[in-house]
Amino acid sequence: MSEVNYSPIELKHVEGVMRLCEAEGWPSFLESADMTWRALSAPGVTTIVATRGEEVVGFVQVQSDGLIQAHLSNMAVDAGLRRQSIGRRLVEEAFERCGAKRIDLNSTEGADAFYESFAHQKYPGYRIYPDGGKRARG
Repeated sequence: MSEVNYSPIELKHVEGVMRLCEAEGWPSFLESADMTWRALSAPGVTTIVATRGEEVVGFVQVQSDGLIQAHLSNMAVDAGLRRQSIGRRLVEEAFERCGAKRIDLNSTEGADAFYESFAHQKYPGYRIYPDGGKRARG
């Protein structure tokens, strides 16, 4: 098995990220590769990919002001490679590169134990939609 490498996203990684999102059932990044690339490489966004050879096996997207605050918006690791510290390393790499002092996030059901393994404070959260929630979730 080859080593996992961590690096900022490049255009060549977009299809792999979309594959991970599709496997998770997340429709947001499946509309088009161009939209996905623009979202993951926008100003203030830090996206780190985990690759094994040429295959994208994980990614994390963090939005940050670069000084104080950041928000972990998306993270996925290939289901067959979980519990191998790939997710932890993705978060650590994003934290180091985004420049923030803290990262806030909303967790999906079942992911609490992973996030609780980091030094943290727990807060409630909300996702607000401009159209009353008629958009597809994800």
